[in-house]
Amino acid sequence: MEAINCDEEKLLNLSLEIVSDSGGERKRKRKSRHNVGTSYEGCTEGKIFRLLQMREQMLKLDHKRSKATTIEDGSNGLRLIQLLLITASSINENDTVSALENLKELYKGVSLNGDSVQRVVAYYADGLAAKLLGRKSPFFDMIMKEPTAEEEFLAFMDLYRVSPYYQFAHFTANQAIIESFEKEEEKNNRALHVIDFDISYGFQWPSLIQSLSEKATGGNRISLQITGFGRSQEELQETENRLLSFAKGFRNLVFDFQGLLRGRSYNNIINNLRKKRNETVAVNLVFHLNTLEKTSKMEETLNLVQSISPSVVILVEQEGSRSPRNFLSRFMESLHYFAAMFDSLDDCLPLESAERLSIEKNHLGKEIKTMLNYGFDHHDHGDHDDDHNRCPKYERLETWKARMESHGFGGVIISSKSVIQAKLLLKMRTHYCPLQFDGDNSNGGAGFRVFERDEGRAISLGWQNRYLLTASMWQCL
Repeated sequence: MEAINCDEEKLLNLSLEIVSDSGGERKRKRKSRHNVGTSYEGCTEGKIFRLLQMREQMLKLDHKRSKATTIEDGSNGLRLIQLLLITASSINENDTVSALENLKELYKGVSLNGDSVQRVVAYYADGLAAKLLGRKSPFFDMIMKEPTAEEEFLAFMDLYRVSPYYQFAHFTANQAIIESFEKEEEKNNRALHVIDFDISYGFQWPSLIQSLSEKATGGNRISLQITGFGRSQEELQETENRLLSFAKGFRNLVFDFQGLLRGRSYNNIINNLRKKRNETVAVNLVFHLNTLEKTSKMEETLNLVQSISPSVVILVEQEGSRSPRNFLSRFMESLHYFAAMFDSLDDCLPLESAERLSIEKNHLGKEIKTMLNYGFDHHDHGDHDDDHNRCPKYERLETWKARMESHGFGGVIISSKSVIQAKLLLKMRTHYCPLQFDGDNSNGGAGFRVFERDEGRAISLGWQNRYLLTASMWQCL
């Protein structure tokens, strides 16, 4: 089944109206119920047991049965989405009895091996079930069980390999870094220093190393230093080993890596940076700022970046919204995003692919469940605890633009070469859906798309008409 298209979006909006209109009626009914709280405490053990039974049956659905469900009932996805919205509304209103019944119905219709809607709703159902039961429930950890570090790493690797999602971000950022280096070649002594605030095992940098090597010659070598911040010493050591090993194959490039732990004092960071005279400095903020748990941390980071006076700052973030709207609006926003991500995987991998299941279970599914149980409460209550640190926060381009400008940065026009490169990447990574470019609706907006935005100062990767992530370049004013 395709991702949420225009007709389905109308149904979603209608569903929102139905949920909103019925909210008052459910609140009145709820007053007559007794012992209904914010967790499963007001429900019988039998109802909880039946819910978990339905979930277990869903997990055991074989591939043949899930395919039959998809083929026989083409409207199943729309029904699931409507039921999912009603379930979310029930949980938000503490209507535990209705939520339990709706979750049981959801588990009857979803499948981890079905169409994209069945699959994404399956993980939302898990997230809502965990939210309903509450963190004190003995079943919460079972539903929220996280993948091992190895499983999560392999899922990330699979997504990086088959989808243009991360490659779009990394190649666009690297092109901006190279162009900044080229502009300063007369004064930078052919030295480039990249400061990466989230090294993430260094997957972004082999392509940069190779591109710089192609520019260098044996008698006129280029110096590249990467300072990377990591979550652990193990991650930093593994990253250093991998990058040094790769760079050894390029004799016309002098490479050095400096690993620093995240969370250190910013004063210590400045003091520990190894810098060369007149080097070109690029700051890489790719999928980093959204991981910071407080706005004050973002401001502290941007102030630090400003103090470094880099030649270019690359900002890449998932497109989303942190506006203080109601729960259902935020829920719908996240559902649109993840529905697009799940649907896009059908263009990258066959339905029976083990890699697809790994990506959805150990990467995207984990994000969905974490968001529902640790992210939305942050908006509603404004408090912070350690668990909130685990949930990324996503905002729109306009919000990022305002924040960057308020910290003394000005947007840079993205080069035509970067745009062409992005389109070529999608052409290489598009398998089943025709490639679409900004303004091209000849195929109904299907497939991956490239959008130029903010008068050429930003570029977005989209699936159909939905922005997935946006890259922008900045300079100190």
